[in-house]
Amino acid sequence: MPLTLISTNPARNYEILGEVAVSTPEEVSAAVAKAGAAQPGWEALGVKGRVAVLEKLVHVFKNRKDAFSLMTCREMGRPIAGAEATMDLGLSYWNWYLAHAEDCLKLCETYRDDREIAEVVFEPAGVAAVIVPWNFPFTNFTWGVGQNLVAGNTVVFKMSEEVPLFGKLLDEAFIEAGVPEGVFNQLYGAVDVGATLLEQDVDLMCFTGSTATGRRVYQAATDKMVPALLEMGGSDPGIVFADADVPRIIDKIYEARFRNSGQICNALKRLIVHESRSEEVVGALTKVLRSKRVGDPEERTTDIGPLCARRQLELLESQVEDARAKGATIVAGGKKPDGFKGAYYEPTILTGVTRDMRTWREEVFGPVLPIVTFRTADEAISLAKDTAYGLGGYIFTENKDFAVDVARELGVGMVQINKTTATRACNPFGGRGTSGLGMENGVFGFHDVCRRKLIVRER
Repeated sequence: MPLTLISTNPARNYEILGEVAVSTPEEVSAAVAKAGAAQPGWEALGVKGRVAVLEKLVHVFKNRKDAFSLMTCREMGRPIAGAEATMDLGLSYWNWYLAHAEDCLKLCETYRDDREIAEVVFEPAGVAAVIVPWNFPFTNFTWGVGQNLVAGNTVVFKMSEEVPLFGKLLDEAFIEAGVPEGVFNQLYGAVDVGATLLEQDVDLMCFTGSTATGRRVYQAATDKMVPALLEMGGSDPGIVFADADVPRIIDKIYEARFRNSGQICNALKRLIVHESRSEEVVGALTKVLRSKRVGDPEERTTDIGPLCARRQLELLESQVEDARAKGATIVAGGKKPDGFKGAYYEPTILTGVTRDMRTWREEVFGPVLPIVTFRTADEAISLAKDTAYGLGGYIFTENKDFAVDVARELGVGMVQINKTTATRACNPFGGRGTSGLGMENGVFGFHDVCRRKLIVRER
């Protein structure tokens, strides 16, 4: 009997939604071989030819938006309005990739004189192994696959085992759009399938997920001497300075931490508040949380749905219990809500947090916000940098020049001041150190899925 992935609904007591056959090692090897065979023809189409094919794919995605949104809602618990919004966001990225590909991938002249011209050209890497998580199924797929395909790479793709039925919808869309066989090849399974993929003869590894797994991907790429593009965990700090306009920013803080039930790599995961504003911030944020409705994600009145899976819930519970046992105060939430069966957890605020608590040291992937206070800017920056991660950061202040100075001090890949908008297709997305390597999106994302070649010629 072949192994299967069982898809369950975390909002409805893990009821079974369906199942998908797990890819065998032989199927993994065959998928890589198909991608390798298809890549020269896909590259030969040129940017314009590939864009023309992928425009048909985007059209299918648009027509199937409702089906993708509902599957996101059911498989990983995203409230339906948010699921629809993430589909729109992903489509905006596809549209930008297709509209700007020629400009981003055009040759770059580096030198010219009376005798010579030096140019850098951007060539496809070849076959890309792409592995992504479950928290934003369509956006993660888009970021991992979109620029690879436009640039001329073929892809062997594995999505998280938590959302296999969403993966099936993707396969159907590629077939309906008439994308040539072998250009996109999807695998199904858990860590073992991903590990088998990394053993294959691929030319580029693209991974989004935990730092622990990302280290293994990086080691596999190093062993093969191929490039790796890694977007990994984060514990993004948010600093609220004494001059912050709390009424203006409080909803932004809520959004930065609690959207998607806190299951976002670059969510605001540690709030660092000037001691003079602490009581005001905690009170205002508690009021916001009490106005939000935890409920079934298929109901449009729901603000916060469940976590994606039972294992996520159990991890979050253990992190909060560790904080409570070490003296943290649970100001709001701190438990599963009454009357719900599934992976639900109340939006939670913790104060009195210390650096030895897991909610401070670990990435917290759920609707829990630890809050600490500071007196001086230097202390705030020290607290913000007290983490192994380097993905992003948030700064809240009315002093714009000061905010930029603080942003430069943070050892992260991205900083948002007063919760501006980082996630645009034209903006690079990525972190440093244990949070990642390379950039996705924008011109930088296109260049990171290509090989650069210098050509020096006579005039």
